[in-house]
Amino acid sequence: MPPVRKSSPSSPYAAAPDLPRALLGGLSPAQFMRRHWQKKPLLIRAAMPGLVPLLSRQALFDLAADEAVESRLIVRQPRGWALRHGPLARSSLPPLRRGGWTLLVQGVDQHLDAAHELLRQFRFIPDARLDDLMISWASDGGGVGPHFDSYDVFLLQATGQRRWRIGRQKDLSLQPDVPLKILSHFEPEEEYVLDPGDMLYLPPRWAHDGDAVGGDCSTYSIGFRAPQRGGLAGELLQRMADEFEDTTLYRDPRQPATATPAAMPVALEAFAAGALQRLLGERGLLACALGEVMTEPKPRIWFDEASAAWVPGALRLDRRTRMMYDDHHVFINGESFRAGGADARLMRTLADQRCLGDRQVVRASADALALLRDWFEAGWLHRVEPA
Repeated sequence: MPPVRKSSPSSPYAAAPDLPRALLGGLSPAQFMRRHWQKKPLLIRAAMPGLVPLLSRQALFDLAADEAVESRLIVRQPRGWALRHGPLARSSLPPLRRGGWTLLVQGVDQHLDAAHELLRQFRFIPDARLDDLMISWASDGGGVGPHFDSYDVFLLQATGQRRWRIGRQKDLSLQPDVPLKILSHFEPEEEYVLDPGDMLYLPPRWAHDGDAVGGDCSTYSIGFRAPQRGGLAGELLQRMADEFEDTTLYRDPRQPATATPAAMPVALEAFAAGALQRLLGERGLLACALGEVMTEPKPRIWFDEASAAWVPGALRLDRRTRMMYDDHHVFINGESFRAGGADARLMRTLADQRCLGDRQVVRASADALALLRDWFEAGWLHRVEPA
């Protein structure tokens, strides 16, 4: 493909960062990011007025019983807390009338189109940071105890009521011998009761404790990815090393005889340091590795191969597909492709809008069509049927 050129975002969710949005309490995305993102909480009344729950309570319980879905049951008991990981059959859940229990279902956006669409409303934040949508259902008094997260979160109330207490916690010590990360000395500063459609944004490390009020309480948590520096470095180095072609062998023609054979040779340390420096100097490898890591599907995600024949036409990305780009590459589901010119613009449109119109596909180059066909057959994108 020819050299790449920069293009502006064309996604309807990213193209208007200066327009006020009810989702953010009348703030524009630009104002929210300047004033609140990773800085201070924001309570938003009627962020989504008239919100219709994405799925019924029974449908959520059915998801929790699926082996492909990550779920947890948390029960507050007189003697402490109990935690159980899924899959969780309905018969294993406490009675609805019993208070003090919570069901958490992770990654609902990977399994439900409506949840994926809700998550898309937060795409004024880069996709590389957006993680998933978790649904919490709780009986009266249910919660997970006072805790803090290392990432940003939007807490959207869907059904019932939840009382949130929040605070800037300095003492982050945790209770010992507890299966959950619960703060030992929680010091709340503010308290809110959220009704359906209300939303609370919390930056990282803001302590919070939410209890269901009256039962049948469901909260949608929009969470964000915050890669740990060491872990990310390890993943990047591993991917880069797999592609790094340098067959230079270590040589030590001036190595003298030694009386301390177990001592590590200084020259070998220098050779190793030089190898890492050369590897990190390969900026193209680094860019590809980063894009591949950030678009890698989660462990429980798999795609069904297409059953229909490929016919060029309107396309949409599968809800589980992660697709991003940089100045020279396109990344999709852990793979990277060099792209430029018209092909790059087409692929960027697909990544930003998550769909392509019929004319855009038909006019694509042979190389771009070949990629789209491969992705279609792998189940990474799907044909949009005419209305």
